[in-house]
Amino acid sequence: MNIRIVLAAAAVLLLAPLQAIAQDGTMYPMDVPDEPNAIPLNTGCVEGQTAGESWFRQWGDPMARNISTATLTPFLADPEKATGASVIVAPGGGFMWLSMGNEGWEVAEALQKKGINAFVLKYRLQPTADTLDGFKEQMDRRFAEAANRSDDDKSAGPPHWDLTNQLEDAEAAYAMILENKDEWGVDPKRIGMIGFSAGAGLTMYTTLNSDTVHLAFIAPIYGGMGPVEVPEDAPPMFSAIASDDFLFGGEFGVIKSWFDAGIPVEFHLYQNGGHGFGLGNPDRTSNKWFDAFIHWLDVNGFLEPVE
Repeated sequence: MNIRIVLAAAAVLLLAPLQAIAQDGTMYPMDVPDEPNAIPLNTGCVEGQTAGESWFRQWGDPMARNISTATLTPFLADPEKATGASVIVAPGGGFMWLSMGNEGWEVAEALQKKGINAFVLKYRLQPTADTLDGFKEQMDRRFAEAANRSDDDKSAGPPHWDLTNQLEDAEAAYAMILENKDEWGVDPKRIGMIGFSAGAGLTMYTTLNSDTVHLAFIAPIYGGMGPVEVPEDAPPMFSAIASDDFLFGGEFGVIKSWFDAGIPVEFHLYQNGGHGFGLGNPDRTSNKWFDAFIHWLDVNGFLEPVE
């Protein structure tokens, strides 16, 4: 079942941040930043959420957790450069937090400079501890549990998560973009979605399961690579991952699924870059994926100037 596979991949996405915390552990609290352009999606709260939204920095990047109010932040292209193409940007973080800088705002700004409207989706997350120390302990505990799973448990796959809230947020974001398409300069036939890590899982989950979101293209970046059941009307896909990313492991399943379905797919397997490289790490071959993505959009006619 495609739902099972995508949920399993989404669960595995938690391991990279967990490894980072276990190996480094340097997380610094920060004030909740002003987000003056963030528009509430009004999709409700998170059941069982008692802690308020909080933020921290890791490797200098702002991270948000305990998000119970989903928002959409537009980064609209300069009208003189606007193509009409638009992209929903879904940051990653194992559905426990969001890497808002590295995989959200920075990516949106890069798209904006290319004449592409970008919309950062701050989707609802699973509840975590109130304090940062409690959060660290929670993540370390989950990492230890994952590392100590028996071979039989591992072969049964990761636990399955309910992504109902996240799918509702993605659907609400898409609906809001359509509702404001004239004001925002959006071509409704050229709305795509790009996601990183868990955000790639949400991008894929939305593609496979939503009845209301009709994406023109998708770009799951360092997401789960397992095979899926591809709908007949699935959009073209651009995918990128590094061979030293723990999520790769020699698996090409999702790429083959798209290929077997006869739907255009472009896949970039980079020699190095690890997991969570965002727009790219210095001196890594994965540094050029964004240029390749823009070229792919252009060649496929998604960046034709607005008439």
